[in-house]
Amino acid sequence: MVGHENSADGKRLVLEDAQLTLDNGSVLDTLTLAYRTYGTLNDDKSNAILICHALTGDHHPSGANPLTGRAGWWDNMVGPGKPVDTDRYFVICQNVIGGCAGSTGPSSQRADGTPYGLDFPVITIGDMVRAQNVLLDRLKIPDLFCVIGGSMGGMQVLQWAAAHGERVFSAIPIATAARHSSQNIAFHEVGRQAILADPDWHGGNYAAENTAPRKGLAVARMAAHITYLSEAALQRKFGRNLQDRDRLSYGFEADFQIESYLRHQGISFVDRFDANSYLYITRAMDYFDLAADFGGTLADAFANTKARFCVVSFTSDWLFPTSESISLVRALNAAGANVSFVEIESDKGHDAFLLDEPEMEQTIIGFLNAAAVARGLPLPEVSGAHND
Repeated sequence: MVGHENSADGKRLVLEDAQLTLDNGSVLDTLTLAYRTYGTLNDDKSNAILICHALTGDHHPSGANPLTGRAGWWDNMVGPGKPVDTDRYFVICQNVIGGCAGSTGPSSQRADGTPYGLDFPVITIGDMVRAQNVLLDRLKIPDLFCVIGGSMGGMQVLQWAAAHGERVFSAIPIATAARHSSQNIAFHEVGRQAILADPDWHGGNYAAENTAPRKGLAVARMAAHITYLSEAALQRKFGRNLQDRDRLSYGFEADFQIESYLRHQGISFVDRFDANSYLYITRAMDYFDLAADFGGTLADAFANTKARFCVVSFTSDWLFPTSESISLVRALNAAGANVSFVEIESDKGHDAFLLDEPEMEQTIIGFLNAAAVARGLPLPEVSGAHND
């Protein structure tokens, strides 16, 4: 049985007896996929772009987010006349399974009306992409003009190209890697332990106790957010500036502006994210190792690929440094893939892909236009410009 729901926060595809088999062998018999679309699918269904969101993202990259009331997390990139131009392309973004913005995850209810909690099966990046394939099948879209995403979204892009290459015409992995480093796993583990140490976590069954591990989740967010920035960006924005220039508390108040900023990040995050989802999704990122699925040789993941790739990195990104992108490009070259690589000079750290970066925007416009020509899609009258 299939049900399709439309609501203020997007669309939900509800599949009963979905039989989605996960990498660990578990089967999800009921599957809900929350997603949002922009633009119009053309007659031959050749202009679809899938945006894959990062760890704490959702299916609202553009326009107002109905949960937060703020602009979408990639509003500078997606929309009419923007690099991912919704006047030209049919754009899809799906909340990943394991998430907490509408797709099936640990906060979803089972048949008995109780949330899964830690009974939810462990998921992988491959599982997320497999669920996106289900959505495309239901929308009757045979393949994608482009799949694009940054960070964890970039991992999904790579998984798409490796496991479902026949459905990918072009791919743009941004600020990402073919596997998580031990340092990244370590940072994630600090965040997970903060959640597990919160007395309100209750072994993952906090919903039954009508509470939530807000303090632990806030600390996890604070620790992770540091990795998204660069030292130069932190120094430029905050330095050692005090909240109150006239005094120091000599205690545990937020004396420094950076302290206040991080606390705000943590507090605001817990209002929109589920702690168990954070545990599951960070673990999925940690498990990701694309080469391991292909005998340890990354180039074999892209054997016989016909997709065009544009790999993007940022000079100040120490979470997913440029060296990781270079390793990816070398593997793509070894596989004979059509690949472009751009390292963008920026002091904004890992978060640069979410921010106003004109060089990134122009790179993506240029790549998509070239891919459009190869695909037989029409170009705008003025490249990259919006015509009213």
